[in-house]
Order: sequence, then structure tokens, then C-alpha cells
Amino acid sequence: MTSLLALDIGGTKVGWGIVEARDTPEVTERGSIPTEAMRGGADVAERVCALARSLVTSHPEASGIAVASAGVVDPATGTIVSATGTMPGWGGTALGAQLKAATGLNARVLNDVHAHGLGEATLGAGRPYRSVLSIAVGTGIGGAFVEDGRVAFGARGIAGHVGHIHHHYAPDMACSCGRFGHIESFCSGSGITAWYDSLRTSADPEADGGRALQDLAESGNALAAACFARSAYALGEATASLVNCTDPAAVILSGSMTRSGDMWWDGLREGFAASAMTPVADTPLLVGSLGGDAPLLGAVSFFLHP
Repeated sequence: MTSLLALDIGGTKVGWGIVEARDTPEVTERGSIPTEAMRGGADVAERVCALARSLVTSHPEASGIAVASAGVVDPATGTIVSATGTMPGWGGTALGAQLKAATGLNARVLNDVHAHGLGEATLGAGRPYRSVLSIAVGTGIGGAFVEDGRVAFGARGIAGHVGHIHHHYAPDMACSCGRFGHIESFCSGSGITAWYDSLRTSADPEADGGRALQDLAESGNALAAACFARSAYALGEATASLVNCTDPAAVILSGSMTRSGDMWWDGLREGFAASAMTPVADTPLLVGSLGGDAPLLGAVSFFLHP
């Protein structure tokens, strides 16, 4: 039986798991450390390598390192090609090579959202389906298209940036990528809250995050309810546009916004129904089943089947 060390490097924390790579891989032990991203990419890489070295020492059965990482990743080399200002200096980090030098084990690196989608497609809610469009809706919005157990990377490794589809509801809303009008700017957890704050009057209370905004909407605040309904509807329309183009067997949605209750899901399904072409209108919209293990298991899947 093969054991692997799996790492999930995000802007807030670095999660780790020891994964038994049996017929159905299983995370048998897990933990995390703070990323402390603003200390810079070199510092993050140094501490990730130290963590890996320590875990490999305490788990000598580990035969390789499977990594899901924030940033645009070259999956052939394990290098972080580029990254946002959330983790300054992370772009250009030769992560795979550094981990191998630190531990003596081969390391394979995949973008974290690609890994999340691959995990859900191969080991989670997408297992019955040959092709899956995975959409993660949390602080931001990302995604992956997975077919026959393989992620579609695109020519530059950035395929799956579904949060950067333009929508007419948001022509003047600034996106994290520096452009305007993308759905991430008002359909993500941070975006929907910013949208509400930009529209509220003195009669509307402040909302500290998507969960607080949901509570406001459910308590009867008209503006909060409108923001929830319209953002979910817009995401449904964007999802339908993607399905019209890629024709997946199923769509899997995961992330914090998928826990927003019937108001959000009803709006999403209405938007999808309004824009999906007839041949794909019955494409199932599923909720992810792996939770925080999805990127760890996706990274392992990629390690075993690059």
C-alpha cells in the first residue's frame, strides 16, 4: 500500500494529510499550519518545506508528496508560474524542486482549485460521471473541467477561472484580477458582501461577511435578500453558459456559498434554467461531498495519474 503526504497551500493555511493510496484513497491523518502569506513567497516555501521534512521524518512510509497550491501552476515542473498579491512573491517559486530537495521524495504540484475539482470528480460527488465541471464559490470563485480523470489545463495553465466571466449586473464592479464586471466581484462570498455595502443606506445594517448577509436576508432585509437572489441567479446564468460550451455530464458546486440555503440554490437553479440550452437543461447541479479533503485527494489523484 502506498502512502503519500498531501499538502494544500492556501492564502490562510497550509493543510496537510497522510493519504493511504488504496483503490479509494483515504486521508488517515490531517493537520494544518498558518500560511502567513504576507511574509512573502520565499518565507512560505521555506516553512512548507520544513513542514514536509518533519512529516516525512515522522511518517517514513510516505513515498511521495502531492501538492495543491494557490497560484497558476506548471503541472509538468511543479513551479508556481504566477500568483496574486494575496501571497507576494509566490510566483516563480520552484515548489516541486524545493520539496524534493528538502525531503528526497518526488513532489507533484497542482493548482488548488484544479485539485479540488479533480478530487470531487474522481472521488467525490462526480464519481458516477465521465465529465464534470467543478465550481468552487467561496471568498473567490474558481473551477475546473475534468474529463476521464484528467484536468483540462489550457495553454497557460489557467483554464477553470470561471469567476472571471463577464456579467451585465456588474459593469462597474472591480474584480480581484484588476478587470471590471466579472462574476467573482458580486457572486463570491466577499463580492456579494461588497455589493450589498455599496448599495445600502443608513437604514440597512452592516454585514460582516456572506454568512452575516445571509442572516440579514433571512430576517427580512429587502436589500440583502435582493443581493442574494440576484447574485445566485447571475451565477446560475454563468454556469449555464459554461455548460452550453463544455457539455459536462454534471456540475459540482462547493465552497461556503453553497451552504447559503434555499434562497441561494433557488436563485442559482432559476438562472441556470433561464440560460441553459435545451439539450443540457437537465444537467445535474450537485453539491460537493468531500469538504476540505477535496484538494488533498485531488492532489493525490494527480500524483498517481499525472
